Amino acid sequence: MRILALEPYYGGSHQVFLDEWIRRSQHRWELLTLPAHHWKWRMRHAALWFAEEVRRLWAAGSRWDMVFCSDMLDLAQLRGLVSPGVAPLPCLVYFHENQLTYPTRCGGERDLHFAFTNFTTAVAADRVWFNSQFHRRSFLTAVRRWLTAMPDHIPRAQLAAVEAKSSVESPGIDVADRRRLPSPDSSLRIAWAARWEHDKNPKTFFDALRTLQQWGVDFRLTVCGQRFREVPHEFAAARAELASHIEHWGPLASRAEYLDCLSRADVFVSTALHEFFGLAVMESIALGLFPLLPERLSYPELLGLDRDPAAQSFFYDGTPSHLARRLAELSRAPRGLTTSRQEHILASATRTYIWSHRAAAMDAALLSPGGRGV
Repeated sequence: MRILALEPYYGGSHQVFLDEWIRRSQHRWELLTLPAHHWKWRMRHAALWFAEEVRRLWAAGSRWDMVFCSDMLDLAQLRGLVSPGVAPLPCLVYFHENQLTYPTRCGGERDLHFAFTNFTTAVAADRVWFNSQFHRRSFLTAVRRWLTAMPDHIPRAQLAAVEAKSSVESPGIDVADRRRLPSPDSSLRIAWAARWEHDKNPKTFFDALRTLQQWGVDFRLTVCGQRFREVPHEFAAARAELASHIEHWGPLASRAEYLDCLSRADVFVSTALHEFFGLAVMESIALGLFPLLPERLSYPELLGLDRDPAAQSFFYDGTPSHLARRLAELSRAPRGLTTSRQEHILASATRTYIWSHRAAAMDAALLSPGGRGV
């Protein structure tokens, strides 16, 4: 197939997703992008800009079988603006995130206009893909609850149509054959890698580490991830209090450096209150780290907890006290950390999400009748 891909926010996970899939895809892609900043402006103006670019390409002789875009595009607006030959093409939208359940910064008020744009984009699409079942379920539930609070003319039929044409196609992972490096000593090496924001719940993580320190547990600490201008105050306090345990602190300049840093840890901890998929979790598992995750969000789905109760060993109840107890237990475990049963669960999860598998599966999905929007 000849696919026109439109990405208004070409950076971070959006860029990695497209680049890695296109690199492995059997289909032919033409990619139009805009830089990954000023996301509100991207959602407002990208359709207008892309419509002009698509019109230019069409006039020059470009032809496609399908349009693929992300949730950052106002697809309904685009279909009304593009050339008459392009508007009827099947359109597929991929939801990396959404603006109805995405946390607002510092408790700010949510701009529901962007949430409604997500909804009308899904309505305008022929196919809607979410990156996890958790994401699909939470978005549809939130839309249903939100729309029923509107004064009249509730678009129930359109919501039902979105639900019927939506499915889950997870992204892939690629750690370039890296593996966890053996520990040089008996210290438990703990890694936390997430956006430095409140929805990633750093307070629970640092509170658990303070408890470990009080108990005299020997551990080394790596804290990385994306940092913004405004950083929760918990980071500065924890850096001072846990200084003697810190092996690395702060963002890394490249993906290669990030993976190398992560590969020196034994345990990957998430404390997130919000996560649509969990790429860092899956990448850490592929590297050979032991995941320790709160039993919520997409995490039970990623590790197949509903299929294998033994996966329960990778979860804690979400509290700092339980996280500290689990980390203390791991610090006393043999340095291999995992049993053969646990290794089987983690290997199975890794196979499910490696890019060679995911790219082939998504290529095939595009060729299915639903993928073509017919």
